[in-house]
Amino acid sequence: MEAVVEGLGLIADPYNIGLIVVGVLIGVLVGALPGLSSPMAIALLIPFTIGLSPVAAVSMMAALYCAGTFGGSITAILINAPGAPPAAATALDGYPMAKRGEAGRALGLAAFSSVVGGIISLVIFLFAAPLLAKVALSFTPAEYFALAVFALSMLASISGRSSLRNLIAGAVGVLLGTVGIHLTTGIERFTFGIPELSEGIGFVPVLIGLFAVAELLNQSATVHRAVERIRADVMRLPSWADIKRIFGTILRSSGIGTFIGILPAEGATVAAIMGYNEAKRWSKRKDEFGTGIPEGIAGPEAANNAATGGAMVPTLALGIPGSASTALILAALVMHGLKPGPHLLNETPEFLYAIFGAMLVANLAFLIIGFFGARVFAQITLIPRTFLWPAVFVFSLIGAYASASSFFDVWVMLIAGILGFFMLRHGFAPAPLIMGLILGKIVEESFSQAMIIHDNSFLSMLERPLVLLFFAMTALSLAGPALGTMIRRWRGNKDIEATAEGE
Repeated sequence: MEAVVEGLGLIADPYNIGLIVVGVLIGVLVGALPGLSSPMAIALLIPFTIGLSPVAAVSMMAALYCAGTFGGSITAILINAPGAPPAAATALDGYPMAKRGEAGRALGLAAFSSVVGGIISLVIFLFAAPLLAKVALSFTPAEYFALAVFALSMLASISGRSSLRNLIAGAVGVLLGTVGIHLTTGIERFTFGIPELSEGIGFVPVLIGLFAVAELLNQSATVHRAVERIRADVMRLPSWADIKRIFGTILRSSGIGTFIGILPAEGATVAAIMGYNEAKRWSKRKDEFGTGIPEGIAGPEAANNAATGGAMVPTLALGIPGSASTALILAALVMHGLKPGPHLLNETPEFLYAIFGAMLVANLAFLIIGFFGARVFAQITLIPRTFLWPAVFVFSLIGAYASASSFFDVWVMLIAGILGFFMLRHGFAPAPLIMGLILGKIVEESFSQAMIIHDNSFLSMLERPLVLLFFAMTALSLAGPALGTMIRRWRGNKDIEATAEGE
């Protein structure tokens, strides 16, 4: 109880509440602007939080994370241009409802569903994270190695169009994570005589380059693209009839979103798609989906915001990021001198309650901000990209330099940006590379420690049940896409045979 009071007391500080509100405003703004994303904003924000306490910094970024997920629904509903990937599913019914003249109702449904989904996931996070941390206290380096390998295998479905491309990008991230002095042997690797590389490649400049500079270059060809806009009326909270209609959908999607968020390397986009599909599956109005019905908005919105709370569970309890945004938050924690994992939560439980309080305040804040400012945020989409992207580039330069006061990091950012640009052009998503960069260090460190403990015998590691379980899950994760394709082909052949027999 003492930890609860202390943690919530940290958030009750007016200064921290102010930072949370600022994070929410930035998140909604970034989410509402097509082309910008929460990971990009968090990457740019990290260097500017150096002078803040760990609680204040993480609270601000967590608030941005929550609000950014909702902010994407504003443009998805009003202009059929999802500001964030998870909002793509919301546009399927949100935009048709707005075209009928019910933009305010659609925005209200999205906001209400997001808030309820977020609060449900936070309650689960509050109970699940400490339990998982206690279990993880019994983990040896062998279990952490197997878990990190499993998390890497989940990169196949994190984003992008191709599982193979995601895995390749993840492998490149792991390779980049090996640059520098090996912690166990002290041997320099891939430094090429450059002293700045002896400590490895910094997270922050790579994050900024891949998420900000690369997107800037990729969007340069669309600066003059026009979009159809719908007049936004004031956001209206759902009626009692709407709430009764969508409540079951919200509960179901919140559970789905939280579960998807807890899985390492999964995220809000997958949760939103599954939330929409399950809402349609359980609905009595399946034929009306895509025409603008409340369930089609509530399903993905509850799921994608629930995934934010779920993704924080493995991030804080295990030090394994649950999404691209939490990977950045994890990097921020490391930058502030903290090592996420079971020891952090068990030794400083007030940190857990502080983050819970921050995300709870953020969910309530973006409901209020969205209610009063939906029309304003809709007008923000009118900002010419010719002004927007140069501003993003300037912040990128400042952020890359400020992280370590090094011009070398600026060059790293620019190189990462060019690499990210070519990745986007060829169907490679940046998120798997970042996840690989973070998880690769965990894999290498835990593997080295495990081999020392087990006398350099890999087979002896397999004698531990949890190691075998994680490796089995890894095999299923990697084989999943192929098995899914085989099952679909088999069903297709069965349907063809059935049709032929009927004729």
